[in-house]
Amino acid sequence: MSFDVAPCSNLAEFSDAVFAIGQYFGMEPTEERMERFSRNLPFERMHAAREDGMTVGGAGAFPFEMTIPGGVVPTAGVTVVGTFPTHRRRGVLRSLMRAQLDDVHKRGEPVAALWASEETIYGRFGYGMASLNGSVTVPREGSAFAQPLEPAGRVRLVEAAEALELFPQVWDAVRRAIPGMLGRSRDWWEHRILFDSPENRQGGGPKRLALLETDGRAEGYAIYRHKFAFREGEPDSELAVVEAVALDGRPTAEIWRFLLDVDWMVRTTAGLLPVDHQLWQLLATPRRMKMRLGDGLWVRLVDVGAALSARAYAADGAVVFDVRDAFCPWNEGRWKLEGGTAERTDADADLACDVTALGATYLGGFTWAELVRGGRAEELTDGAAARADAIFGTWRAPWCPEIF
Repeated sequence: MSFDVAPCSNLAEFSDAVFAIGQYFGMEPTEERMERFSRNLPFERMHAAREDGMTVGGAGAFPFEMTIPGGVVPTAGVTVVGTFPTHRRRGVLRSLMRAQLDDVHKRGEPVAALWASEETIYGRFGYGMASLNGSVTVPREGSAFAQPLEPAGRVRLVEAAEALELFPQVWDAVRRAIPGMLGRSRDWWEHRILFDSPENRQGGGPKRLALLETDGRAEGYAIYRHKFAFREGEPDSELAVVEAVALDGRPTAEIWRFLLDVDWMVRTTAGLLPVDHQLWQLLATPRRMKMRLGDGLWVRLVDVGAALSARAYAADGAVVFDVRDAFCPWNEGRWKLEGGTAERTDADADLACDVTALGATYLGGFTWAELVRGGRAEELTDGAAARADAIFGTWRAPWCPEIF
């Protein structure tokens, strides 16, 4: 069955399309809420699927700039994808993905990325799991550092207006070095990161905003909530970290020391942390934070040649991929990566894979050896996976600390 799929042109169409997924989360698509959301998601980047003039599904794409090894790349941040419960399993999602990826390709964005609400959905549209993230619960009695810390900076609480000016300075300094982090506009900061709606507090208090400064220079920040509780006459409160970002080394240690030492908190919780987070090295008893891993960003190479050519590589050498891509057939065929450039070739392939494998390795979250061992890629030439891994090597895990 085919549906009429087209970009939205006004706030009413936009609201109907967003509600396709929003209804499952109990969202009320008020005019104020949708107007605020559209500040970061333009109407024309929100596709609506319609049947007989009625909206039955929607899919959006934020226009992002994402950090990749060695630089940045224009990226479609796929979001608010959903189908009305009356139209499940009737091809609505496929129609939306078809229109959206065609649009992304025409716009010249080589990469698309998303957070998957269900892991089984997006592989068939070419997305590969590209990173992992961890959630932790650090008990007060397990929060000591392994090494003494001599603070050089000062942490102070700030209001949203000051955070809007200073937090982006820290973010921009940090994100340049970490694959998976995203550029943030002023609207993104004001209407998403610092915006604090009571309905989103999940039993916690308002967002608290802490700034770390050293000699007058912003070096780190934290956004957190108090979840206050007393049980049997004793504090049982939790400090829930929404986001903590700081320069490497001492600033990261100082912002986390501040968070772990907030009075009356018996535990500190945080999610969406990179698997190589500094807490592994900072804490004297890191096993007590009980990091739980889950999938993070999923990445799709919309234009294989442009995406691979945009990335920097750790070593010289060449590798030829035989790529399968049933959903975006313009990517099908053999690609030779050499000298930092990917071009079509007639040479024999070294590795055969679905396009999802390229997404999985693009940010450095997974290796070609892992994919070969897991049956996601086939090694056609002896040593090809090791050679590809030397070329694709990265020095730190990818990280996206925000679900979009």
